[in-house]
Amino acid sequence: MNKTFKSVALCVALAAAATASQAHENHTPKPKGTATLAPEQKPWGIEGKASNVRRTIDIAMADDMTFTPSVIEVREGDTIRLRLKNKGKELHELVLGTESEIANHAAMMKKFPDMEHDDPWMVHVPAGKTGEMVWTFNRSGDFDFACLVKDHFELGMAGRIRVLAAAPKKS
Repeated sequence: MNKTFKSVALCVALAAAATASQAHENHTPKPKGTATLAPEQKPWGIEGKASNVRRTIDIAMADDMTFTPSVIEVREGDTIRLRLKNKGKELHELVLGTESEIANHAAMMKKFPDMEHDDPWMVHVPAGKTGEMVWTFNRSGDFDFACLVKDHFELGMAGRIRVLAAAPKKS
């Protein structure tokens, strides 16, 4: 390989890396309702339908790397609207998952910062804006949520959702 070609290749690679490192922060989510695939069952539940929402939970996101509230309790079978208000000056997101799923996703974001994703268990919320997610918690247990924007998770921006067993049916 000649020296000029190596220099051009290096410049292209550096420019791509610089662009990729900002991809998550500059991410523009696709409009809700554009998915063509059936909802995917996850260990922490499944994408819900707005018509089935039983309760709305407001969650504030802040630049001090906090969610308020950071612990939420719901009942197995509940479809919940999570309404997210970004009170900060930076992009934040909420990603639902198990502890290991969140950790794996965070590791993938470090390796591939240009990775685009618009899964129904995550919401990107620009500074000063509001976003929402409708989720059916159809499995009991403790699940996590976190902001995986660069360094936010590592700085402690995470929370927990406790899904209590479904109430016994009255006969």
